[in-house]
Amino acid sequence: MGGWIGWRLRAVPVMVWMVLIALALRLAVIPFDTIENLMDAEHIHAWEQGNVARALVAGRGFGSPFQSDQTSAIMPPVYPLIVAGIFEIFGVHTAASIFAVHAFDCLTNALACIPIFLVARRSFGPRVGLWAGWVWAVFPYGIYFAAAWAWSTHLLMLCLCWMVYLAQEMEVSPRLKLWAGFGLLAGFAGLVEPSILVVAPFLLAFAAWRLRHAGKRWMLPGVVASLMLAGTIAPWLTRDARVFHRFIPMRDSMGLELWMGNNGYSLRWTSDQLHPLHDAQELADYNNMGELAYMDHKAAQAKAYIAGHPMWFAEMSLRRAVYLWTGYWSFEPEYLQMEPMDPFNVPFATGITLLALAGLWVAWRRRPFEAIRFGGVLFLFPIVYYFSHPEPYHMRTLDPIMVILGCYAIASWQERKQERGRLAAA
Repeated sequence: MGGWIGWRLRAVPVMVWMVLIALALRLAVIPFDTIENLMDAEHIHAWEQGNVARALVAGRGFGSPFQSDQTSAIMPPVYPLIVAGIFEIFGVHTAASIFAVHAFDCLTNALACIPIFLVARRSFGPRVGLWAGWVWAVFPYGIYFAAAWAWSTHLLMLCLCWMVYLAQEMEVSPRLKLWAGFGLLAGFAGLVEPSILVVAPFLLAFAAWRLRHAGKRWMLPGVVASLMLAGTIAPWLTRDARVFHRFIPMRDSMGLELWMGNNGYSLRWTSDQLHPLHDAQELADYNNMGELAYMDHKAAQAKAYIAGHPMWFAEMSLRRAVYLWTGYWSFEPEYLQMEPMDPFNVPFATGITLLALAGLWVAWRRRPFEAIRFGGVLFLFPIVYYFSHPEPYHMRTLDPIMVILGCYAIASWQERKQERGRLAAA
């Protein structure tokens, strides 16, 4: 017991330094061009989270992210509420408020050092825990996206890291408070970004299976966690049902998302120019038809195109999967004019993926339960984007998992190298 407490006391200053250095690096990047970009008229128009936050500050409730007067169920509530709170303090879309939004994102991104360190240490040992925490502090994607991308991605990533940590604890303990805390956190994460709700049931079911396999009670903890999750998201579902007189599964924009990636356009991974934020006719259709009717119309268009072009859809789904894991879409000159950094990003993104897969393979051979947990999170989360459309920030939620697995792969390679050296010397 004394050793455990001693380790905890020694780990605290390490984690504090990780967070402080990570935060300093991220904050240092903000002034370069982030504020100027978001203060630009086009960025103000296109920042969906900010549009909803402005509607909240103006007293219109959860308004449309398309700068329309309509009430909306497109954006989940947590991040727009945070941005609205910042707007109330620093002004609506002022330089100070934009800096504060990015500083909040940098803080949540930096705080992920703590659960990354704890998760990696519990799964693969103290050396991997230290490596993973420090690598995250200086991780290029973590620094760039936190400083430059004002979105819910960073808060969602922090939630996922803590969900994995709690799941590790749940696999050995049936304490109801622990399981209730997981359900509360998973529900909160779902209100940040509903895509995480495909991962939460997997972590919950896997933890329950581990308890059952160990001969411990599992059904009551599982029910408590499920009820807490359902209770956390229920007010938002109820709000949508009352406002729109129809059940909406967290957000109503899936029809538009599906159509954005499945309308015949393939030069890039999505056809942004046809989005209501960028196309006057689409915005007019949205305003004239109403949000639900417009989304239903887009879903019908996407399904019709997919049904008429099944091979195109299959090929595009494969390309979207490759893009998410490697950053590669095309090296055609017309595409590279839109994405000039891709030739530099593709080797980095592919290398991170290969390292993570190598770590997953080693874990499967040495610690299969860890491989199942990490692999389930990695492969379940991005599935919906294969069939709708991807964005570069979608995979950032999984970056901490990939960093942990990559550090484990390198540590395992070093161990084997040292062992061969000892054998050769003997």
